[in-house]
Amino acid sequence: MKNKPKISQKGSLLISIILVFCILGVVVFSVARKTSQEMSDSAINNLSDSLALVKGTIEAVLVKEAEFQDLIAQEIAVVQDPYEFIRSYNKNQTITKVSLIMEGETEGISSTGEVFSENTLDFSLGKKAGTLSLTQSYLNDMGTWAYTMKCPVIKNEKEIAALYIEYAIDSFEAILPNALYDGKAMLYIMDSKSERLVLKPTGMGERDAGHLNLTDFYRANNIMEEKLQEKVAKTIRAGENIMFYHDIRNKNALIYMWAVNDGAFYLIGYVPIEAIQQEGRSVNQNILIVVLVMLIAFFLCCTLYFFNQKEQEAIRKEQEAEREIHNKQLAEALNAAQIASNSKTMFLSNMSHDIRTPMNAILGFTTLLSKDADNPVKVREYTRKITSSGQHLLSLINDVLEVSKIESGKMVLTTGEFTLNDLVSSVDAIIRPMAKEKAQNFFVTVTDVQHEYLIGDETRINQILINLLSNSVKYTPGKGNIWFRIIGQKQRSAQYEHIRIEVEDDGYGMTPEFLETIFDAFTRAENSTTNKVQGAGLGMAITKNLVELMGGTIEVFSEVDKGSLFRVDLELRIPSEQSDRQFWTDSGINRILAVDEDADICKSIKMLMKDTGITVDTALSGQEALGMVQHAFDSGEGYQVVLLEYTMADMDGAAMAEKFREFIPETVPILFLTSDDGDDVHTKSSSMENVGYLGKPFFVSAFKEALLGMQPAARDNDKTELEGEGDAGLKGLHFLVAEDNDINAEILSELLDMEGASCEIAENGQLVLERFERSAVGEFDAILMDVQMPVMNGYEASKKIRLLKRPDANGIPIIAMTANAFAEDVRDALNAGMNAHVAKPIHMDTLKKTIRDIS
Repeated sequence: MKNKPKISQKGSLLISIILVFCILGVVVFSVARKTSQEMSDSAINNLSDSLALVKGTIEAVLVKEAEFQDLIAQEIAVVQDPYEFIRSYNKNQTITKVSLIMEGETEGISSTGEVFSENTLDFSLGKKAGTLSLTQSYLNDMGTWAYTMKCPVIKNEKEIAALYIEYAIDSFEAILPNALYDGKAMLYIMDSKSERLVLKPTGMGERDAGHLNLTDFYRANNIMEEKLQEKVAKTIRAGENIMFYHDIRNKNALIYMWAVNDGAFYLIGYVPIEAIQQEGRSVNQNILIVVLVMLIAFFLCCTLYFFNQKEQEAIRKEQEAEREIHNKQLAEALNAAQIASNSKTMFLSNMSHDIRTPMNAILGFTTLLSKDADNPVKVREYTRKITSSGQHLLSLINDVLEVSKIESGKMVLTTGEFTLNDLVSSVDAIIRPMAKEKAQNFFVTVTDVQHEYLIGDETRINQILINLLSNSVKYTPGKGNIWFRIIGQKQRSAQYEHIRIEVEDDGYGMTPEFLETIFDAFTRAENSTTNKVQGAGLGMAITKNLVELMGGTIEVFSEVDKGSLFRVDLELRIPSEQSDRQFWTDSGINRILAVDEDADICKSIKMLMKDTGITVDTALSGQEALGMVQHAFDSGEGYQVVLLEYTMADMDGAAMAEKFREFIPETVPILFLTSDDGDDVHTKSSSMENVGYLGKPFFVSAFKEALLGMQPAARDNDKTELEGEGDAGLKGLHFLVAEDNDINAEILSELLDMEGASCEIAENGQLVLERFERSAVGEFDAILMDVQMPVMNGYEASKKIRLLKRPDANGIPIIAMTANAFAEDVRDALNAGMNAHVAKPIHMDTLKKTIRDIS
């Protein structure tokens, strides 16, 4: 009974302490909440002011650019030759191209030397910069985002021309702030019409690889509410500003979309609420520190009263807490190790998938090369395919090194002219052997394409096709079917060919759930069937980024156990000159006959041959073709070439060719159209005179090569001319070579010897420098300089050679010869004083062209 008052006193004291803590807690919480709200409101106002400042800066730049363009227009109005003024205008970091169209004309010229038309620009947004019309943002020929302003050229109060200046959007970065809210705020510049994100200034948060347009911004940040997206779309159409709160990556954030230049551009991004409230938290922390010090003092006094009784229990709890923390740390370390192991496994599996594809082709054709070494035709064909696969393998290695560029949005396309024939042939050479190994049927068709020669990044397009087709081969069972189609679409512009690429199979297919993540990195379908297939899924993520970098789109349709269809739409520039009528005139060909049961193939042949000036007659059956040949013979207007489908339903191709010979002379070539490799056709037609084969799909360049191949004398002349050009290019030259790898040095020495040239090898840059100092003037015609070498690298050696006090120190050509083949490597070589850059492995034709260009 005596202990009861003590227990009651302890309980009262405990209740009092708890009550004091609750009262102080309510007071502190109220003060902190009020302070935080006031600081948040102030921070939001500051954010609005910052966005307004950025907006004003960009608009001021646009106005200054418009005023500057007006000054240029005034200068053009007084010059005698406006076009010469445009040609002499050099681009800079802001202005990438200047163009001019005279009044009454539909086309003009650009400072880059190409023909210019306003049809390639989109002024439909109706926005202006100052008084000048402003286009929608677009990807220019260099693969960077840009916009164009249009300014009239006035002379004597009369408009005589229109001046167009293309400005790089990247130039905005120099005028924007380095960071907002200590770099925690995300900021993009978006084109309002296309809703593409055209610029992310350096330091403005970490860029997500998926942030290419507003839709990707929504998806990456899980902003999927339809009503909210509709509200934002309405605001953008109205050119107004909007701010709203939303959870991003499990953190509450303030998302802003700020109109610039009457809504032509938008500043979009977000800032975490915790960053906005940082100042408020600092004030609250100070308040809490003061309160806590008081509470701690009070609490210590009370704790001393209970200390003796609670000491052992506190020690026990402390030990349990330490044990729990230790176990948690062990679990986290194990999880981190498992993640690292999985990442390594996925990366190696992906590299195995991508590198083995062309490697299988190289090894396979090498085996065939040793088997058919005595057949010159097959040797040339195999070596061409080995070279194509090797080049693709080299491009894959470059792609691995450039993955970081894709993710950071710094990838730059390398555009150039290429033919669909070369593209399809290189892909076919890699994929067909893979399909044959699994007894699959591989079908290739090209229809409705109007231009065979196009301008684009052939390597990247090749990579896209290999990724899609190799996946179809992997995920299609044996004896399945794979279709590769290139389909011409309606052109949106006369300067661009709109093509659709379809890769379809009847393989395992994919679930709707997996289709939602197929383009994410390191994802693959998981089920009992596809688990047997190796792959990490990096190819699809890279493919989507490459397609969108080219301004295209990619879609996928699939059903489990029914197959998949990948559809890629691209617009590729058409070269200014396409036709080669002189070849057909010199060959005496003005009329040909194409026979094929597929009407689409006949239509495609006529479409591709339309620019050659040749009349193309078509027949859909053997009997119809025989009647046309007989009629042409009777009328005295025979055909100079016959293209004949080898497997016709009503008559065998070889038999039909023999019937044709009753009406056409043996001097007229007959080319069998075939979908296989031509071995069976070659065997059955070897006894027939002037008969060859042409692989499907039909291309003008392949047709031309086939005709040249059927003319032995012409082929020998071409070979002699090529050898003569090679001799003229390198024969008699003496090179000083810097190469620290013995195998590479031996290969280069043998290649130069085959070309009639000689060389002297030095193992590093220091030895090259010393040997050149000792040499007589003119002893060496050029220096081939490796870059990465021991003792002294190639850059340093080149700089020191240029500083030598010799009459030929500045004149001798120095060519960088390195495996570093990126744009920055070429720039570094030129900055070091070198004349040109040649990527390893060295191709003699490339070296010859380089020597000719710099000599």
